[in-house]
Amino acid sequence: MNFKRLLSIFILATASVQLNAQLWNPDLGNGKYKNPIIFADYSDPDVCRAGEDFYMTASSFNCAPSLPILHSKDMVNWELIGYALDEQVPVEHFEKPRHGEGVWAPSIRYHENEFYIYYPDPDFGIYMTKAKDPKGPWSEPVLVKAGKGLIDPCPLWDEDGKAYLVYAFAGSRATVKTVILVSEMTPDGTQTIGKSVMVFDGHDGHTTVEGPKFYKKGDYYYILAPAGGVKPGWQLAMRSKSVWGPYEYKVVLQQGKTEVNGPHQGALVQLENGDTWFYHFQDRWAYGRIVHLQPVTWVDGWPIPGVDKNKDGIGEPVSEWTKPNVGKEYPYVGIPVSDEFNSHEWGLQWQWHANPQVYWGYMSGNLGYLRLNCIQVPEDYVSLWQVPNLFLQKFPAPDFTATAKMTFYNHQDGDKTGLLIMGEDYSYIGLEQVEGKLKLVQSSCKDARTGGKEVVNKSIDIDQQEIYFRVTIKHVPNSPEHDAKAQFSYSENGKKFKDFGPEFKPRAGRWIGAKVGMFATGTQKTNDSGYVDIDWFRAE
Repeated sequence: MNFKRLLSIFILATASVQLNAQLWNPDLGNGKYKNPIIFADYSDPDVCRAGEDFYMTASSFNCAPSLPILHSKDMVNWELIGYALDEQVPVEHFEKPRHGEGVWAPSIRYHENEFYIYYPDPDFGIYMTKAKDPKGPWSEPVLVKAGKGLIDPCPLWDEDGKAYLVYAFAGSRATVKTVILVSEMTPDGTQTIGKSVMVFDGHDGHTTVEGPKFYKKGDYYYILAPAGGVKPGWQLAMRSKSVWGPYEYKVVLQQGKTEVNGPHQGALVQLENGDTWFYHFQDRWAYGRIVHLQPVTWVDGWPIPGVDKNKDGIGEPVSEWTKPNVGKEYPYVGIPVSDEFNSHEWGLQWQWHANPQVYWGYMSGNLGYLRLNCIQVPEDYVSLWQVPNLFLQKFPAPDFTATAKMTFYNHQDGDKTGLLIMGEDYSYIGLEQVEGKLKLVQSSCKDARTGGKEVVNKSIDIDQQEIYFRVTIKHVPNSPEHDAKAQFSYSENGKKFKDFGPEFKPRAGRWIGAKVGMFATGTQKTNDSGYVDIDWFRAE
């Protein structure tokens, strides 16, 4: 291979790393890191250690594939390596968007050379899936405990071989909440046995206690659980010398004078050298629930995450800190955002809004594009809130620009495609066939979850099927709700972009942050739908 070829490969590789680094890089390069370590919606994170490796999973709600698996060598730089669920069960139930349903807060554990994930579906019960390799394959989910409103499970295997499960209730389904229960399981962790026991009642000052995580250290069993609600809440630690209690408890982490609300739901991780760290999320409204990492100090047998600035025995989140001592330095690894669609598979960052069908979209082998088909919308269509075949990914940073090169092959009236910002309010720029003519449109919908209808903000005739769409996202400084603003634009040659339509304020979806991506829909039944070929999607 000649020098010029090697140089070009190096430049491309360097550009790719720099592109991701510009979006969000928590590694400060001086032995320290900044929070959040992941500026993306990996809600309810849980982390386990397996030797020198660390693995994270998170909630995915209605999106598929589900249960993301992330890997890190240094606890700061994380790489998305796969999903535990290609589709959610029951499969038929999740063939349509079930916003706010599906996979709630999971837990991941490494036990006897296998990885276990326990996750709740608040409408069906608590499931378990396991794998020898975290990249998969993962086993078919087993229903460990059936029941409506059971949420946030976490297992614990004791030294005597017995297994236990801690969990909570969702008041929206169970009509009760604010209590933590423990149940014994069979040693293989496939089903609960005996009666569940309430080990904590938060009705006296710790309402909406949920998200419990189970640990054992020394003679004590520990349960860490947030209370007080997602945004205004705090973190509790409970401990007992018996798995069944009684548990004493204290508040160990709170927002204090920081801007980090919650801080909510997380994972306690101990290194081989004994150092302890705590992961949790912060709710940033449209940006979703982003991941933070806190150092932990043990004080009188209690884990105190963050820094106790006012000496009240309660930690507050840190904005930056010395990286965990894992024995060596590791290079920056970014979660994928851009996608050239040059492989036989699209990037791991992409998810659908329901269990996917193969005809929604597919790669073109080595031809270098993704094809999305104009799938007919439901008969009772009101808005994209009802559409499952939305090809989306999480917001990757507070400020970014996403651009897609697309070629539209419309077949009949109602065929439509575009670049979309999706949430309970949504907006997009796209192409649509109307009365036999191709239109450039910019539309939006407010309060989609409660039946809001889509409105066309701007529409013009256009005779070009190959087009470049762009959306620019900027955070609003000093906004109490961490607001963002989005501006759509287009280009006919990929060089000069023109703003099109009004500025839009992104809004979170149902328990998930706003998402960005592409879609293709139709309104008529056909045996050969229109389609769009997407050459690439780039974020910077």
